[in-house]
Amino acid sequence: MIRGMYNWTMGLAESRHALWALAIVAFLESSVFPIPPDVLMIPMILARPSRAWLIAGVALTASVLGGMLGYFIGAVFYDQLGQPILLALGKEAYFAEFQQRYNDWGIWVVLVAGVTPFPYKVITILSGATSLPLGVFVATSVVARGLRFFVLAGLLWKFGPPIRIFIEKRLGLLFTLFVVLLLGGFLLVRYI
Repeated sequence: MIRGMYNWTMGLAESRHALWALAIVAFLESSVFPIPPDVLMIPMILARPSRAWLIAGVALTASVLGGMLGYFIGAVFYDQLGQPILLALGKEAYFAEFQQRYNDWGIWVVLVAGVTPFPYKVITILSGATSLPLGVFVATSVVARGLRFFVLAGLLWKFGPPIRIFIEKRLGLLFTLFVVLLLGGFLLVRYI
């Protein structure tokens, strides 16, 4: 099954619709979708290394635009959903304290979440809910997501064929590692 998914993804990576698929996944991942764009980026770059920088640019642009949607969700729907729930639980004061701390460290939070496997959508929504300045959020997102996608593109461009062989030989192990990292990110969000 994993081999079939890998072959399907490699086929999609070589298709004429690959950049659009990547843009959609990167956009949605930044606000609502659980699967990171790396899942498409890696096979796309391995299939066509000459397009590594274009692929990273598409992922960056779509991810930052999707992050702005996440920011909007947090900014607009916090008043309708989050605030009444906190008020009913008597926790509204805690959010004010959290908001101040988040905004004091917001640049670093966005930077770390944008580069690591931590679910970026959580940070985009929290940034809007806490009123982190939009300009700060966008600039930090560009830097963080740019680092993540362009470093990945550079490594795959430079070392692509050996990495592809490594991936194909150890596909099951890498898939398991990916799932563990993804679930770990969600557990981290849930219990922090």
